[in-house]
Amino acid sequence: MSDINGIINIYKEKGCTSHDVVMKVRKALNIKKVGHAGTLDPDAEGVLTICIGKATKAIEYMTEKDKEYVATVKLGIATDTQDITGKVIDEHEVPKLDECDLENTINKFTLGYEQVPPMYSAIKINGRKLYELAREGKEVEREARSVYITEIELTKIITNDEFEIRVSCSKGTYIRTLCHDIGKVIGCGACMKTLIRTRVGKFTLEDCIKIDQLTDNNILSEKLIIVENIFENYGKIYINEASEKTLLNGGKLYLKNIQNNDIIKENTIYRIYDANNEFVALYRCIYENNENVLKVEKMMR
Repeated sequence: MSDINGIINIYKEKGCTSHDVVMKVRKALNIKKVGHAGTLDPDAEGVLTICIGKATKAIEYMTEKDKEYVATVKLGIATDTQDITGKVIDEHEVPKLDECDLENTINKFTLGYEQVPPMYSAIKINGRKLYELAREGKEVEREARSVYITEIELTKIITNDEFEIRVSCSKGTYIRTLCHDIGKVIGCGACMKTLIRTRVGKFTLEDCIKIDQLTDNNILSEKLIIVENIFENYGKIYINEASEKTLLNGGKLYLKNIQNNDIIKENTIYRIYDANNEFVALYRCIYENNENVLKVEKMMR
């Protein structure tokens, strides 16, 4: 099975790390070249996109995709990890809140939002991961980062001190920090109790498979997504047969090398195909020396 190349949408269960999933996929498929496109905390579950073989070259593009989560917010306590597994560092009585109060509060976080990353995160400061410092009992100043929440919805009021939200957001948004910040606005503190990632780009919860299904060849062949489909929004360019060697070496391409050069636009990324209609690379069109040329962005073979 070492010739497998593509993306699989795995359902990550609670209690394992994203790296654990990668290791299990390697073992199940007997292939070393496996990676994930976006970490999920051990106690979180849901969509984890796994890239296999040559598809690992697409990871950097997939991590840029927007994401959707469903989270349970627990009011009245704040923890050092900002989720329910952490040490309680503050407790307050929860005021009586109705649906309108909660909706008004969470809507404050829609669109642009300056978020301070949690200490328990993999972000590096001066070469050290924050969670390493946190485990040593150290806290360092972190700069706020702009995150973008396209949609936030109150989906369920569970009790007076618990409710559920659905969040669509940009890369780099910490949902447990969002829960923590919601508690600060309400004035009683909060932490994240549960988290499910329901979507990464076009990969949804409904399309997930479990790790033990990977050994079923029928399921695997049905669910394996070829890497070029990740870039379906990029235009397709076909080169002339005489230019194949240049392409395979990642060389610069000119309009004369391209069959359908009428679609070329400056500062645009394209999927490049060889004369046999095989997806080879991503190239970006730039204006250089008074003409449009294409330079390699990423070789995909």
